[in-house]
Amino acid sequence: MSTAIVVGAGPNGLAAAITLAQAGVQVTVLEAADEIGGGTRSSEAIIPGLLHDHCSAIHPMAVGSPFLSGLPLERYGLSWRWSEVDCAHPLDDGSAGVLYRSVDQTADGLGGDGSRWRALFSGPSSKYDALSDDIMGPLLRIPSHPLTLARFGVPTVLPASTLARCFRTPEARALFGGVAAHAFRPLHHPMTSAIGLGILTAGHRHGWPVAAGGSQSIANAMASLLVDLGGKIETGVRIETASQLPPNDVTMFDLAPEAIAGILGDRLPRRVSRAYRRFRRGPGAFKVDFAVEDSVPWTNPAARHAGTVHVVGEFPELAAAERDVHAGRMPERPFVLVGQQYLADPQRSVGNVHPLWTYAHVPNGYTGDATEAIVCQIERFAPGFRERIVGYTVRSTTQMASYNLNYVGGDIMTGSKDVRRLVFGPRTTLSPYRVGIPGMFICSAATPPGPGAHGMCGANAAQLALDELR
Repeated sequence: MSTAIVVGAGPNGLAAAITLAQAGVQVTVLEAADEIGGGTRSSEAIIPGLLHDHCSAIHPMAVGSPFLSGLPLERYGLSWRWSEVDCAHPLDDGSAGVLYRSVDQTADGLGGDGSRWRALFSGPSSKYDALSDDIMGPLLRIPSHPLTLARFGVPTVLPASTLARCFRTPEARALFGGVAAHAFRPLHHPMTSAIGLGILTAGHRHGWPVAAGGSQSIANAMASLLVDLGGKIETGVRIETASQLPPNDVTMFDLAPEAIAGILGDRLPRRVSRAYRRFRRGPGAFKVDFAVEDSVPWTNPAARHAGTVHVVGEFPELAAAERDVHAGRMPERPFVLVGQQYLADPQRSVGNVHPLWTYAHVPNGYTGDATEAIVCQIERFAPGFRERIVGYTVRSTTQMASYNLNYVGGDIMTGSKDVRRLVFGPRTTLSPYRVGIPGMFICSAATPPGPGAHGMCGANAAQLALDELR
């Protein structure tokens, strides 16, 4: 029987382990932390019983993932919950761009931009399940559905600022721009439309759900399935050198490239080591979890029902904030993402006190305290919010990196998602999952298709490993 070691028990590491175990490989997962999950961990915080997601929270790319949707994870306790509104982007005049799972319902709320929204998303979202086979893997390969991919792919090469100009209303521009800004990139850069279009298209097909009981439920369900397949998981085991790896046929690393370079040292080919050690990092996330009494008093009614709220104002302000962050400057009014998961999953609350998940885009390694900036941005669109705060807890960029070693400088995307890395992954190669040593592979979010709890980086890398084993 072939054997495999998977280093890291985030969703990609677990996905790699499951893929290998399903093929009859004996798998052991080694996790440095005391609990599994990586970015999909959840826990009680601030007051007993109040459940907060640590990082990954809303899952439009996971619910329809070709890998996850093919697993019987509901048998292991995973279920999805949807809020009434997927996402709202409020503006200072009280209006908002409002995103629903339905393309038509979204378009109906965008006035004169409704027809443009329909033209951009109706076709791709109706064909998303076929499209996902091509976009959830390396881009440089022969597509399974070339015409569908071409129809979707043409606008993805545009800067988000260019595509936003197709819309005439501030609500539509802000709604599109806020989702595109999930890429942590300046919106005037090429291909910054790609991640926004991907998330929006997936959301119009499957919605923006949360995992019932917290994002930890995703990892727990995957781990239970892995154990039933004969796999093993060991926590509190930090791999720092290659000598710590037991003999095996396959080694999968759910780690950042520079961490792999540190572990393998001189064993890595020089060109791979150089690329991994020079791996470019993106901006950071400064996270604040709040306990809020009687919910957030958003001025815009739709925001009160939205699982996600983008807090920053109109597109020009958003674009300026992302430029500043990329340049290493902390904006006075940063882009803030707010998660109201309790709207879809009320078990996370304690009575009339609710968990509010937030983070701001900040420069990588930012050493200041962005808490007040986050509060001010929310207060701007929800006057009276400050008075409803019962308590809060902070995770700075430094603490992000301690919590998850892949998040260097608070970079929760595991690397800058510029054009080269979107196309090639962590180094310029047609095989982004290989590390240049036979039997060894990288399967973290540094590889295509990138961040999210979808597990596709791990599944893709593990399938390549199986092909080599055969």
